[in-house]
Amino acid sequence: MNLSALIFLVLLIGAAAIAWQRGSRSYAVGSAALAVLPGWAFATSLAWPVLVIVGVLLVGAVWHRWARTSATVTRWSARSRRKSGVASTLDVARHAGSLVHRRRAVTVRPSLAGLTRWQRWRLPTGEAAVELCRVGVQRVWASVEDVVLVFGGPRTGKSGWLAGRILDAPGALVVTSTRTDLLELCWSLRTRRGPVFVFNPVGMAGLASSITFDPLTGCTNPVTAGERATDMVAATSEGSSGDRSYWEGQARRVLAALLHAAALGCLTMSDVLAWVADADRAAREVPALLRRSGVQAFEQDAMQFISTNDRTRTSITSTLMPALGWLTHPAAAAAAAPGQGFDVAWLLAQRATVFLLGAEEAQTGPLVCALTGHVAREARRLAVQFPSGRLDPPLTLALDEAALISPVPLENWTADMGGRGVTIIAPFQSRAQLLARYGPHKTATILNNTGAVVLFGGTRDRDDLQFWSTLAGERDERITTTDLHGRVASRTVRKVPVLEPAQIANLPRGKVVVIRRGMAPVIGRARMAWRRRDVRANLRLRTAPRFRRLDLLARRARRRLFATAVSSDRPWTR
Repeated sequence: MNLSALIFLVLLIGAAAIAWQRGSRSYAVGSAALAVLPGWAFATSLAWPVLVIVGVLLVGAVWHRWARTSATVTRWSARSRRKSGVASTLDVARHAGSLVHRRRAVTVRPSLAGLTRWQRWRLPTGEAAVELCRVGVQRVWASVEDVVLVFGGPRTGKSGWLAGRILDAPGALVVTSTRTDLLELCWSLRTRRGPVFVFNPVGMAGLASSITFDPLTGCTNPVTAGERATDMVAATSEGSSGDRSYWEGQARRVLAALLHAAALGCLTMSDVLAWVADADRAAREVPALLRRSGVQAFEQDAMQFISTNDRTRTSITSTLMPALGWLTHPAAAAAAAPGQGFDVAWLLAQRATVFLLGAEEAQTGPLVCALTGHVAREARRLAVQFPSGRLDPPLTLALDEAALISPVPLENWTADMGGRGVTIIAPFQSRAQLLARYGPHKTATILNNTGAVVLFGGTRDRDDLQFWSTLAGERDERITTTDLHGRVASRTVRKVPVLEPAQIANLPRGKVVVIRRGMAPVIGRARMAWRRRDVRANLRLRTAPRFRRLDLLARRARRRLFATAVSSDRPWTR
C-alpha cells in the first residue's frame, strides 16, 4: 500500500470523526464507508503481529474514551434526554423487575437454595421482594432488604396499598395502625399463613387485646432495660434539641435504672411510676434492688436522681411522666399486665401476625413503641442463628402512622435491619411529619438509608414538593422560536424538572412516583388491596347468605378469645 493511499485513508477517517462531532451523521457515515476499501487494503498489507498490536492499541483507545468521566457524563445526559428523565422499560426490568428479584431470592432467603430452577421460576416474586407499583404490564419491586418509605396526604390510598403488602408478607408480621381498617381487611387472609393476634391498649372498636406486653419483660438484662427506656422516652420526643434533648437524655438514664430495679424486684410498672412521683420511696427501695445487679452505672444514675435538688428532679420528672402516662388509661394498663407475654422466636417460627392498635390522644405511644422495639430487637438477635445471619423468611414491620404511635429509632434500624432479614415499610403523611418527629439530622439519615420512596401526592408543603422535585432530577426540553411569519428562528435546549412540584402535589388518585435506588424515577399505578382477586373472593365468601351465620359465629368466638387471651397452643412466657 503506497503513501498516497494511506494519506487518503487518514483524511477520510478524520473527516468522518469531524462530521460526527458536528452532528452531520450522514456525511460521517459516507466518509466511513469510503474509508472501508483503503482500510482493508492497508490491513491486508501488514503482517499479523503488527495487526495484533494495532488492534490492541485501538481497543485500548476506545475503552479509555468510553470509560473516562466526560464520556460517562455525555452518555448519561443523552440517555436521560432520550428517556425524558424517567426509567425506561429496560431500566425497570434490569433493576426492579420480577426476574432480577427472583434471581436474588437465594441471596436474601438462603432457604430457597434447594429449589430447582423451575420451582424458582414459579416462585411468587413477593416471597423475596416488596411490590411498589405497576407500570404498563411491568411491576416495580424493591428487595426485602430495602427500607420502603411511603409519603402521601390523608385518603390518598396509602392504607389500601399497605394492606396489599401486609397480605404478601412471606413471614412474621408486625402492623401498627391508628384504625381497625387494616385489621378487618387482612385478618382472615393472614390466618392462612399463621396465627393472628391483636394488641389494643386503647380498647379501639371494643376489641380486647389477645396478647399483653409488660414493659419490664427482659429488663433484668441491663442492655434491654436501656433499650426499653430509649423507646419509651423517644415516643414522646418531638425531634428536640438543646435543653430539651439534654433532659431527655437524663430521663432515659433514670428510667433505665428504674426499669432494671423493678424487674430485679419482680415489681410492676405501677411501682416505677410511684418511684418517679415519690423520691422518698425511691430512696428506700431502688438502691437496695440495684445492688443485686452489680451495674454501678445504674445505681449511680438512680442515686443522682434521688439526691439531686428539687428543680433538677422536677425537670427530669416532667420528661419522664409522658412516657408513663399510659398507666392512667385502664385499657392500656390491662394490656401491659405481666404474665402473658409472647415468645418472639415462636412468633417468627409460626409466621404469626401482630396488629398493634394505638391512638396519640390516649398516650399509648410509649407502650406500642416499646413492644415494636422488643419484637424487632429480639428478631435481630435471633437472626444470627439463621444462615447468612438473616431471618428466613423475613420479619416485616408495617409501621403505619409510626410518627404518631410508634416512633421507633428508624435512623438506626434503616441502616442495620435490612441485612438481618427485617423488612421495614413506614408510611408518613409528609416529609414535614418526619422532620417534626425525628429532627433534620435523623430525617436525613433515614432518607439516605432508604432503598425506595413511594409518593402518593396530596401534600401542599412547598419545601416537601421542592425536595421531591429536586430528587427526581432534570430533563432536557427543546425550545423552538419562530418569527412573526411562523418561520423557525432558533432551536435551543433548556433544563426543566422531570416532575414539577405542582405535578407531584396533584398526582391523580392511584398514581404514585417511585424513587428507587439505582434507577431514574418511575410513575406508575399503585394497586389497592381491595382490587386483588384473593380479597374479592374472600369478600364474596363472607357476604354469601349461607356463610353469614358462620362468619357471625367466628366473630363471636374471636371476641371471646380476645377477652380471655388464653390459648392452649400458645407458648406464653412470664
